Amino acid sequence: MMSPPHLSFLPGASGSDEFWQPVANRLPADWTCSRLRWPGAGNEPADPGISGYGDLIAQVGVGLTPGADLVAQSMGGVIAIGVAVAFPEKVRRIVLVATSGGLPFDLPAVTDWRGEYRRTFPDAAAWVTQERPDFRAHLSQITVPVLLIWGDADPISPPAVGERLADMLPDAHLHVIAGGTHDVAHDHPDEVAALIRTHLTDAAPPCPGSGVPERP
Repeated sequence: MMSPPHLSFLPGASGSDEFWQPVANRLPADWTCSRLRWPGAGNEPADPGISGYGDLIAQVGVGLTPGADLVAQSMGGVIAIGVAVAFPEKVRRIVLVATSGGLPFDLPAVTDWRGEYRRTFPDAAAWVTQERPDFRAHLSQITVPVLLIWGDADPISPPAVGERLADMLPDAHLHVIAGGTHDVAHDHPDEVAALIRTHLTDAAPPCPGSGVPERP
């Protein structure tokens, strides 16, 4: 029998660990879950040791337990891809939600999120919107199973982005949720938690309302 999964939840550009709480609450109580924050992103306090995506990738990778699973939203998906490339021995499976995954923002119907982000979070670190990591050349190196979860009403990362990632990742499956926006994981936690449970355990979906340990 396999050990319970060890998850690291990676937030989007808001930087807040609260984004993933509704999903985490619906996963089994014996799963080990860590909800990460991004210093300097959104309203999160800055850290002098974090000055870009590369620093976050290194921080997450060094802190991972070998055999960990990454569950990542939007900007967090870029970090997850970077971690899987730099620390492949530590990553067992990945869930990417509504993310560019390190693809350029040149696909049709993609809305540039950076202007609205700056209006919402004027004090966020400049690197959050200035850096544009490009992992296209490395996606074929990620051979672990990847679940892609998208909403069909997401203007920032439409399903076409998920389809591109599914084509470029060796072992990826795309699931599109009807009516889902860029916050699909937060707004549809029952469906997203069930998909995560199946992907990480190859088991039946969980019963709604299961608990999960709080962030350390």
